[in-house]
Amino acid sequence: MKLLVTGAAGFIGHALAQTLCQRGDEVVGIDNLNDYYDVGLKRARLARLKDFENFTFARVDLADSAALQALFKQHAFARVLNMAAQAGVRYSLENPGAYIDSNLVGFANILECCRHHDIEHLVYASSSSVYGANRVMPFSTSHNVDHPVSLYAATKKANELMAHSYSHLYGLPTTGLRFFTVYGPWGRPDMSPILFADAITQGHPIKVFNHGDHRRDFTYIDDIVNGVVLCLDRPPLANPDWTGLDEDPARSSAAWRIYNIGRGEPVELLHYIDLMEQALGRTTAHELLPAQPGDVAETYADIGPLAADTGYLPKVSLQQGLSVFADWYRDYYCTK
Repeated sequence: MKLLVTGAAGFIGHALAQTLCQRGDEVVGIDNLNDYYDVGLKRARLARLKDFENFTFARVDLADSAALQALFKQHAFARVLNMAAQAGVRYSLENPGAYIDSNLVGFANILECCRHHDIEHLVYASSSSVYGANRVMPFSTSHNVDHPVSLYAATKKANELMAHSYSHLYGLPTTGLRFFTVYGPWGRPDMSPILFADAITQGHPIKVFNHGDHRRDFTYIDDIVNGVVLCLDRPPLANPDWTGLDEDPARSSAAWRIYNIGRGEPVELLHYIDLMEQALGRTTAHELLPAQPGDVAETYADIGPLAADTGYLPKVSLQQGLSVFADWYRDYYCTK
């Protein structure tokens, strides 16, 4: 298939584009290469993708409607994977406009292009942050998610609702994936793996928020990519038998689905740090700090519906994944 992957210079988008190229799809990747974090890392990811003859890159911003429309006219995409977004919970407190432009305006532009170019399936990144103030564990797509605690989370919830309207009105099949704490090689430097690895290797104290009282559903990048591809190959079907009496908010009469995608095993943050130190062969001090605005204490995914519908099964243990990450970190950062 000819596929569009947005956010192709990003952590998940880059890994996804690589897998799709390896299986023989023709992939067009776009990214705006913004400076939210190190652009050099983004360019290094793209350099790996440019080794594939079936990969093409274009620098396009989702908020640029005219550029996006021109791209869709130039290429006859079969399906679209929207991994692009302004990421980061804490940054949304500092620069809310970036989230409006990328996550709302940009996503609306993607939907419009998909609608007018007969796209077979749109798969897009949502986030576990949509669960917000919900405290029922594990997080389930059958739960209410009407209480976001950050603007980032609110934009991701809005994406799910926007997608539903296009699935309902125009028959566009859409699948939203709520990612749970993805880690692995080529990860984002603003996320905990690299922040912790930096502190450990440089002998600085690790900043541990909420005094370490965090649990996260850490999921290795290869497992995430496998789940995304499984969903890509299975466009949802409309369900004429669905009624408004159905209490599951992750399904509807439209060709629209929402899934959690994680490992399904919560891990205490301090245990995660201990495994990271083991993988890097060093230890450092821990600085216990209060919780940050917009953070949630625990995330833990119910992945049952995704497993039932697609056969999704995470395979990489946290210890295995951190070992591979540590090898990459040393190779990329410590040999410069």
